[in-house]
Amino acid sequence: MMAESVLQLKGINKYFGKNHVIKNVDLQIEKGEFVTFLGPSGCGKTTLLRMIAGFYEPDEGEILLNGKRIEKIPPYGRNTAMVFQEYALFPHMTVFDNVAYGLKVKKTAAADLAKRVAAALELMQLQGMERRFPNQLSGGQQQRVAVARALVMDPEVLLLDEPLSNLDAKLRESVRVELREIQQKMGLSTIYVTHDQSEALSMSDKIVVLKDGVIHQIGTAQEIYFEPKTPFVADFIGTTNLLTLVGGDDGAVHYRDTSFPTNKEVHSGLSYSASIRPECIKLAPAPVEGKVSVPVHIENRMFLGEKVRYFVKDKGNKPWIVDMFDPGRQILDGDVYAVFPAEKVWVIQEESV
Repeated sequence: MMAESVLQLKGINKYFGKNHVIKNVDLQIEKGEFVTFLGPSGCGKTTLLRMIAGFYEPDEGEILLNGKRIEKIPPYGRNTAMVFQEYALFPHMTVFDNVAYGLKVKKTAAADLAKRVAAALELMQLQGMERRFPNQLSGGQQQRVAVARALVMDPEVLLLDEPLSNLDAKLRESVRVELREIQQKMGLSTIYVTHDQSEALSMSDKIVVLKDGVIHQIGTAQEIYFEPKTPFVADFIGTTNLLTLVGGDDGAVHYRDTSFPTNKEVHSGLSYSASIRPECIKLAPAPVEGKVSVPVHIENRMFLGEKVRYFVKDKGNKPWIVDMFDPGRQILDGDVYAVFPAEKVWVIQEESV
């Protein structure tokens, strides 16, 4: 059974003056999916979200909601709802009136309006706060009101622009879990903008990684983390060791004096980037048979409780990061080997996009 597409972006380009900020973006979002736009500041993720919401119009391309072109329809004419980073609550209105605002604009009957607002407030655990004003609420409560105001409109797509960035770390984590649970319970198609990798990895069905207005990769959290398509994705998502390998006549790849097999097709003499995650490497006093063993020197270390993070350098003076979990009280020092299975090395064949 094929997934049902709710939103399609086709050939989207956007310019601000001479700046080409969104470049030939094609994207399809399925019904009920939680999709995260992830990338560094200035990569175009909020611009893309605002075009879907209707606050910007693309200079080229089409945006289709349930098969209908919407790129020239104003925000109030689209069945989407947006939660802004700063919440944008009306300070002179109560919680009830803030949540009800969109329904009142649409001239919803009073009985239906009250019922839908009550349901949205219950979903966001705001019962009993209907008569409070925004300045009487905590940051977390204000954020819940902003989400309730969006949910009450029963949107086809919920758009969230870094909605947790104003919350402290502990609250951000708990609200993150609540948001994901509500989204799954409602089967609501959701697009979430963030530069926080842990948010993206923990919440998303699909992650869209952007840099300079270009999509570098679209995939699940596991695909993005373990199978990056470009060096940028490998380096931006989590922590990794990026190596330059050379293809050999034997179909293996070579790193300095070490060679090892790969399941990728490589060409003799060509250079490739490769990603090895720190948690995939162990440090050992001697080479380990059947595994790749690279001689390194321990330069520094950081005890982090559940792991020790080692900062080492190989014979070419290249820095590596190695995470040793459940270390006990053993602390390594001096000359050792960075040891890892060859299959943990992800060879990147797309150098750029």
